[in-house]
Amino acid sequence: MIRIIGYTKDKKWVTDLTIEQVRSTELEWYWVDFIGPKEEECTLLETFFHFHPLAIEDCYHLLQRPKIDHYDDVHFFVLHEIERKTLNVNEVNMFIGPDYVVTFHYESSPAIDDARMKLMNRVKVGENGHLHAAYSIIDQLVDDYFPAVNELDELLLDMEIDSDDGPDQTDMSDIFTIRSRLLRLRKTIIPMRDLLYRLINTDRIDGMKDYLAFYHDIYDHLLKLSEMMDSCREMTADLRDSYISFNSNRMNSIMKTLTVITTIFMPLTFLAGIYGMNFYNMPEIQWKWGYLTVILLMTFIAISMFAWFRSKGWFK
Repeated sequence: MIRIIGYTKDKKWVTDLTIEQVRSTELEWYWVDFIGPKEEECTLLETFFHFHPLAIEDCYHLLQRPKIDHYDDVHFFVLHEIERKTLNVNEVNMFIGPDYVVTFHYESSPAIDDARMKLMNRVKVGENGHLHAAYSIIDQLVDDYFPAVNELDELLLDMEIDSDDGPDQTDMSDIFTIRSRLLRLRKTIIPMRDLLYRLINTDRIDGMKDYLAFYHDIYDHLLKLSEMMDSCREMTADLRDSYISFNSNRMNSIMKTLTVITTIFMPLTFLAGIYGMNFYNMPEIQWKWGYLTVILLMTFIAISMFAWFRSKGWFK
């Protein structure tokens, strides 16, 4: 499906244009949106717009890294849209020409729909309105990154607050899941940040100076997102280290207790081993009070060693 809107020279919006009408002299600029295009519609990229073959090839190959390429007076963008819940990536390709914007994506894009609605609510967008349309698209894509990052940040804060009693195995599983989701976000946000850095520092796009403040604002948002992700990664590392330290301390406590018990039973086992030998001429073997004496001796040794270990603070 192809959806086209245009902005006339008398400052009015026109919608539901056909591809033949976009060359009208009455239009100041226009936006062509390819949504899940069919094969015959895809050929318009070459036959009607005459885009560079490499850019067209990039449109057909999905999930590329966000980037910007310049082809004479046409500038090609690979952008990423992120679904908040699943973090699935929807690739959005965008062309900026002298008086038009073309977006190309195989999946429906809520960000594109929102950008289109916000754009049409503006009565005046300036003579370089196609650059404002491109700004609206990129800005909406980046704004939709915030809910995903904020959700992970809140999950980590809740885990940090609830970790007073020590993290458990379930917490660790959640931590590694969050780290995996952060890595998926990072693969989009960091390249998008680099893309915006190149965009605001280029002089190859005519009329860009009038919109530098807008694109700088998007770049600031991406810097903030990058800092939030780095903070979240550090927090997951701290929680992981806390889990390892907690388990190590708990294991040390268990081993200390077992060592104390083993040490107490060592002399008892020694006595039991001696009097458990069946030699006929062993001393005290026929003594009437021998059994009771050995039992009392073993009890005295166990209690004495327990008291001594406790006085040393081994049970703290």
